[in-house]
Amino acid sequence: MPDPRAPRIFIAEDDESILELLVTRMRLAGYHTSQERDGLSALDAIKRAPPAACILDVNMPRLDGFQVLKRLRADPRTAHIPVLVLTARRAPDDIKTAIQLGATDYLSKPFNDEQLLARVARLLRKRQDNTKVVYV
Repeated sequence: MPDPRAPRIFIAEDDESILELLVTRMRLAGYHTSQERDGLSALDAIKRAPPAACILDVNMPRLDGFQVLKRLRADPRTAHIPVLVLTARRAPDDIKTAIQLGATDYLSKPFNDEQLLARVARLLRKRQDNTKVVYV
């Protein structure tokens, strides 16, 4: 059970098995989680209750992850939230687009647990010290 003071990580992922894996990994690492399976619901949920950080898939129904990221960055209430784009898309243009839209970090699937948890920890440090962190 996460500490009540632990940060909340929001996960936007449409693939149920990957979503379950991410939620489990985050909770085992001591984080609280909330999640949605489509981009529009994710955007609404993030605006209602801004998390400490977001993990955002690109390929989602209703709004893709790039559209969600663009809208998060355009809203002063959510512009500061660190976002890890976690996607199967590996093309240089996709990485460039994510960074140009304001992604804090980018990680391609498949990923390993240690790498994911290290990047989430970086997101949370980024939020604390407000420095840009981008690792590909």
